[in-house]
Amino acid sequence: MIPKIRYSGEEKEWYYAKANHPLFNRWRIALMIAMGIGRFSYTVILPYMQEASGFSRATAGYFLASSNYLGYLIGALVVGRLSIEQKRVPFLQVGLIISMLTTIFMGFTETIIIWYVLRFISGVMSAFIFVVIASLVLDQLADNNKSHLSGLFYSGVGIGIAISAIIVSPIHAIFKWNGTWIALALMCVLLFVFIALFIKPIPHSKKQWGNQSIPVPKMPPKSWLKWLIVAYSLEGLGYIVTGTFIVSIAQESTSFHGNAALVWFVAGLAAIPSCIICSKLSQRFGYVKILLISMVLQAVGIALPALATNTITLYLSAFIFGATFMGITTIVTTLARHIVPVNSHQILGYLTAGYALGQMVGPTVAGVLANSTNSYQYSLVGAATVVIIGALSLLGGVKYEKK
Repeated sequence: MIPKIRYSGEEKEWYYAKANHPLFNRWRIALMIAMGIGRFSYTVILPYMQEASGFSRATAGYFLASSNYLGYLIGALVVGRLSIEQKRVPFLQVGLIISMLTTIFMGFTETIIIWYVLRFISGVMSAFIFVVIASLVLDQLADNNKSHLSGLFYSGVGIGIAISAIIVSPIHAIFKWNGTWIALALMCVLLFVFIALFIKPIPHSKKQWGNQSIPVPKMPPKSWLKWLIVAYSLEGLGYIVTGTFIVSIAQESTSFHGNAALVWFVAGLAAIPSCIICSKLSQRFGYVKILLISMVLQAVGIALPALATNTITLYLSAFIFGATFMGITTIVTTLARHIVPVNSHQILGYLTAGYALGQMVGPTVAGVLANSTNSYQYSLVGAATVVIIGALSLLGGVKYEKK
């Protein structure tokens, strides 16, 4: 039975003093700009682009994989090697500006090669922004011995996904797919104007809240990190098949009734609370255990549309996807920060690089397979199998969490 999540009085005091600080809310907005909208909005725009331009599923896979995720991979590798401990905020500001420019320029061209370039640059910036924000937040939480609350700050991704799912269809009805990219970018500009002047370095806390009330959980040794990287890389390969094609699957299915964009909206809604739920469960039962369970659950959700593409299975698949994919990221980044507390942006960069490599391969293979078989069924089964293999690679880490 899943326990009801509660905060202690000391946690509430810390949360309202720190987590509700305007600066932390701005981290959420920054994630919303770069990840929720800049990175994931294409999932709901993709069917409209395919319909207008007539490119195939394989081209869609190449378009997303070989450009955006190659950029994400390179960005993660580069940021992991940079010494930016004292320069993270300037990097974040520049990254957000470039990310918004790549989004708006998507609406001004119909040339596929330029899309490749824009999505590549967007991928680089997404990796930079995610790693920098994650390291800033995790460092501040670690100063207060509150790393298990990291999920509070990743909700911006789910909010961005939900918003894009709601507004893309009505905007497309008026301005078509290219106008949709421009409208999303302008919304991001407004959000950025709101936060730009207030993104400042966070000094390390002089006062520690509750250091004795919440002990640091038992963690695997540093040598075990290679298995975490393997698992996270396979997670990237598997989850992104659903993350890329689920709206297209709903759009093409004769058994699905309703607006396909609402499938993505369900995923976004499920993602909003998932991070804090996964964080609290991990702190209670063990990070590796909850990570393993989350990946198995996600694999089930990925496989559901392979059994049937009706309304129930697609909504349920989207819900499980949203409830797990950002939760898994939250657990992995927090776990890595516990194991390697110094220069956290470096290990986060390497983990994100493995994840990005999986993301780059997944849509390419899935797109080609779907195109050749005229079905997404085999792609979904393969993606679910990959995530299960990733979960099994974590089994050796469970023993370190035994009390």
